[in-house]
Amino acid sequence: MKQGKKALIVTRVSGFLPQFEMNNVRILQEMGYQVHYASNFHTIVYGKDNHRLEGTGIVCHPIDFGRSPFSPQVRRAYGQLRHLLEEEQFDLIHCHMPMSGVVARVAAQAERRRSGRQVPVLYTAHGLHFYTGAPWKNWIYYPVERYLARYTDRLILINQEDYQRASHFPVRGKVERIMGIGIDLEKYEKDGDLAGRGRSDLRERFGIGREQSILVSVGELTKRKNNRVMIEAMALLRDLPMTYLICGTGPLEEDLRQRVRQLGLEEQIRFAGYVTDVKEVLQQADCFVFPSLQEGLPVAVMEAMAAGLPVIATRIRGITDLILDSKGGYLLEDWQPGHYAEGIRRMFQEGRQGREKELQRRRMGEWNRKRLEQFARPVVEEKMRQIYASVTHPQQKEEEKQ
Repeated sequence: MKQGKKALIVTRVSGFLPQFEMNNVRILQEMGYQVHYASNFHTIVYGKDNHRLEGTGIVCHPIDFGRSPFSPQVRRAYGQLRHLLEEEQFDLIHCHMPMSGVVARVAAQAERRRSGRQVPVLYTAHGLHFYTGAPWKNWIYYPVERYLARYTDRLILINQEDYQRASHFPVRGKVERIMGIGIDLEKYEKDGDLAGRGRSDLRERFGIGREQSILVSVGELTKRKNNRVMIEAMALLRDLPMTYLICGTGPLEEDLRQRVRQLGLEEQIRFAGYVTDVKEVLQQADCFVFPSLQEGLPVAVMEAMAAGLPVIATRIRGITDLILDSKGGYLLEDWQPGHYAEGIRRMFQEGRQGREKELQRRRMGEWNRKRLEQFARPVVEEKMRQIYASVTHPQQKEEEKQ
């Protein structure tokens, strides 16, 4: 006989949970759930291994999720998940990421029919594949997500565009919006403002001269993150005392390094690799740059805002939820390297004295910090507690709607 309440979190890659979902794990554990985790533990993303899951009390279940909807792994993962659901009899299922979200909801619905148990199923979309300006092929996911909404008790979105679009889906329960994963502002605030942050440490670590301004980006080195645009932009900024620090690893790292060598930018661009002390790096930089092609609600940008940095990015979904042009940085209309170079010159040069531009960057950083209060951890945690309670205690549904 099943003992105690069990909640299952499902993601395609195992690093996703320790990177983004530990707050939800803690909430569920405080609500009396034993938390289980189904994922592909052989596909390592967001870290080098799975050691961050150790000592968390999470029960792990390997599922052979693949990324492609046309992979034979889909059928195998579905069978494995069906067996797991039947065996463990979970009381709540919360899935994330596109492919694992599809497989988990279909498997949960099949188990619902088999057992007759009305187990609530939640799906958080961390950025729908279909969005304004997305390639036409991305829209093949639209009918899939719309159909699966009828198997979803809470469809949770993290940006305004996705929320508005999904609000028209035939959801079995309700469409919700949360403000991302919840940023811990306190850990940034206790370190003071941009002044006196031990800048020499970062400079010594990566061989950056004291006269150099530091641009930084954080994220996987993939096509979507579009780091090549900033590399090309740096070739147009050789006259400025500036270093671009790329934090992250990924499949395009060697291609990007080769492009840096081709352009002779080895002195202007540093590859930091996978960085575990992101907060300290951000707090010693001067500006955050983010030429990503597609986002849901980027954590990297929120962390930069929390660190008091101005941001230069393209005007896309998710970014516009966070940054207001000329208040918290500059939003560009496209990904042309020349336009990124112009934005950077505007941030650091544009005919003004250095001290005045530094004060302007600080004002932008302070605006970003204030803006981020609505995305802070306590705000997001309170919303998630309400969502979990509403699906596990039906009598609270009406109170939640008020």
